[in-house]
Amino acid sequence: MSTHVLTDAWTMTRRELAHWARMPWQLVFGLAFGVMMMVMFAFLMGGGRGVEGGYIGYLVPGMLTLTMAFGLESTMVAVTEDLNRGVIDRFRSMPMADSAVLVGRSVADMLESALSLTVMIGAGYAIGWRWHGSFGGLLAAVGLLLMLRFAMLWIGIHLAMVAGRPELLQAVQILVWPIAFLSTAFASPSSMPDWLALIVEWNPMSVTATVVRDLSGIAVPPGGWATDHAALLAVLWPLALLALFFPLAVHRFRDLSK
Repeated sequence: MSTHVLTDAWTMTRRELAHWARMPWQLVFGLAFGVMMMVMFAFLMGGGRGVEGGYIGYLVPGMLTLTMAFGLESTMVAVTEDLNRGVIDRFRSMPMADSAVLVGRSVADMLESALSLTVMIGAGYAIGWRWHGSFGGLLAAVGLLLMLRFAMLWIGIHLAMVAGRPELLQAVQILVWPIAFLSTAFASPSSMPDWLALIVEWNPMSVTATVVRDLSGIAVPPGGWATDHAALLAVLWPLALLALFFPLAVHRFRDLSK
């Protein structure tokens, strides 16, 4: 990537970051939402089914993974709003790299995701969760979580450009929550019917949560092949999703001017 492209991408990133300063309540609410969800499931909803030992130790890694799905809707809405207001068309008419618009959006989203992850880890410590693994394991866990977020981000960008209008995103947004909750974030697959456990275990969010639990020193409940090979799948799933949706998003973006 040339210096010109990097400069343009940073300009677009600064544009997205400027929205934080103008509307800080949106950022604060996004950060608080994950914390409220974690506290609710830790203290109000009771322990997870099929989980032995301390539930908080099982829950927090699942919530860290679930956080990678939080806020994706706002990214999708921002993309469609720029499309409908003609903002992207104006950017494309300027002497700047086309890729800078999408790169800037993705960099800003990843910065927000890293901040959310930091807040969630701090909240986890506040409610009694502890990391029993190595520091290297912690870095690996954070890397896998952000890798999953990056893959999900490009799925969101592509779907936002396909939808074209914010009101059409409602149907897409409805799918985010079932996929997120159809995972091992809150309960072990061992407590589920066999057919459902199979689906849940292969969920990209489930395998990432399983690896984070393992790296944190928490015993992982027994499962099938996906659970036993979670580390491999936690890398392959994001790479496969990126290989599919990144070129689709870029191709869709280039077609916008046609």
